[in-house]
Amino acid sequence: MNTDPEQIAGKLADRIARREAVAGIIGLGYVGLPLAMASARGGFPTVGFDIDPDKVASLNAGHSYIGAVASDELAGHTASGGFRATADFAELAACDVIIICVPTPLSKQREPDLTFVEVTTRVIASHLRPGQLVILESTTYPGTTQDVVKPILEAGGLRSGQDFFLAFSPEREDPGNASFRTVTIPKVVAGEGPAASAVAEAYYAGVVERVVVVSSPATAEAVKITENVFRAVNIALVNELKVIYDAMGIDVWEVIEAASTKPFGFMPFYPGPGLGGHCIPIDPFYLTWKSREYGLPTRFIELAGEINVAMPRYVVGNLERALDARLSKSLGSARILIIGLAYKKNVSDVRESPSFALIELLERRGTRVDYHDPFVPEVPVTREHSALAGRRSVALTPEALAGYDAVMISTDHDDIDYAALDAHAGLVLDTRNAMGRRGFRSDRIVKS
Repeated sequence: MNTDPEQIAGKLADRIARREAVAGIIGLGYVGLPLAMASARGGFPTVGFDIDPDKVASLNAGHSYIGAVASDELAGHTASGGFRATADFAELAACDVIIICVPTPLSKQREPDLTFVEVTTRVIASHLRPGQLVILESTTYPGTTQDVVKPILEAGGLRSGQDFFLAFSPEREDPGNASFRTVTIPKVVAGEGPAASAVAEAYYAGVVERVVVVSSPATAEAVKITENVFRAVNIALVNELKVIYDAMGIDVWEVIEAASTKPFGFMPFYPGPGLGGHCIPIDPFYLTWKSREYGLPTRFIELAGEINVAMPRYVVGNLERALDARLSKSLGSARILIIGLAYKKNVSDVRESPSFALIELLERRGTRVDYHDPFVPEVPVTREHSALAGRRSVALTPEALAGYDAVMISTDHDDIDYAALDAHAGLVLDTRNAMGRRGFRSDRIVKS
C-alpha cells in the first residue's frame, strides 16, 4: 500500500484533473442537490447519498423536489450516468471526494446540535480508505472540522494529511435568488494542510467559476458565520428602526428607499415579521456558544437575536390594534388569512419560517387562522411545529377573501394576486410592504 502523502495527493489530483474522481455528496437537500448537479455538470461522476428512500427514488426517476434544480437537468444527468442517488452508504468506499451537506440545527437550549454531522462522519469513517478527500460544508462554529470531524475519521487508524485529506468549504446557497446559482457563487475552501487545500481547490475549480482559498478550516468556518452574523445584526437593526419609526408615524420603507439613493456608506436591509431559513436565525448562535469557551460575550449577536425573535409578537400586536380600531374585533373572534408560509419569497422552504410563529401566537389567542402559499400546498412535518402538519393552502378567491376579517402578508411571493387582496380583503396587514411596492394604497392597508 502506498503511504507517501505526496504520492497519494498527486494520484488524487490526477484523478480530479482527468474527471475520473467520483464525488459522493451526503445530504440531498437545498445545499447537497444543487452541488451534486454542479459536480455532474463539471464532468465528475457523482453519487448522491440520502437516508430518505423517497428522495432517492424521486431523483433516480429524474424528478427534482428542489426549485433550484430543474427536473430536465436532473433527468439528463441520471440518463447519462453522470449522477445517481443511493441510500447505500457502503458505496462511499468507491468515492474519491466525499462532501457532507447535512443540517446543523440548534438544540432547545439554543446550543449547537452536531448530531447529523457526527453520525454522518462515523458512517464515512467506517468506509474510509487512503486517498480520499472529505469536505464538510455544513455551517458550524470555528474548529468543528479539526476538533469534531477529524478525530472521528482518525479513530480507525488513518491519519489526516497522510492517508486521507480533510477540508471545509461553507455552503453559500441562497434559495430563490435568480441572480446567483451554485456555479457562480465564489467557493471559500481550506484544507487541513497544503495538500488537502490543493486537492480541495482542484475539485471545486472543476465545479464552480471561482475558488477562494483561505489559511485554515477554522478560518473558512468563521467566514460563513461572519456572513450570517452580518445579516442577522443588520436585519435586527432595521426591525428595531421599524418599531421606532412606527411609533413616530414614519414609514420605514420610505426611509430605506430614500437612504438607498446614497451611492456609498449605506446598504439596504428590510424589516419583516421575523427571521427564517436554516442559516440566519441559527448560525450566529453557533459563534455565541463557541465564544463562551474564551470567556467572551457576544452582545450584538444576542441582542439581534432578541429583537428578531420578538418581531412576530410585535406584528400580532399591530394586528390586534388594527382589528380593534377598524372593525371593533378582537383576536379571539377574528378569522385571519396569512399570505406565505415559506420563510422567504419565491421558494418552498419553510425552515424556521416566522409564519409558523404567527399562526401559533394567533391561535393561542383564539384566532381562526388559514394560510395561502402557492409554493407550499400542504404544511410539511417539522420538528418544532408538528401540530400544524397536514394543513392545506386555501384558494385565493374573492369569495374566500371576503370571509376573513384580515389578511396578513408574511411572505411576499411574486406569484400572489395582490390586486385581489386590494379589491376584496377587508383589512390587509402588510409586513413586507408588498402592497406599497406595487402601488396599492388604501386606509385598509396597514404596514407592520
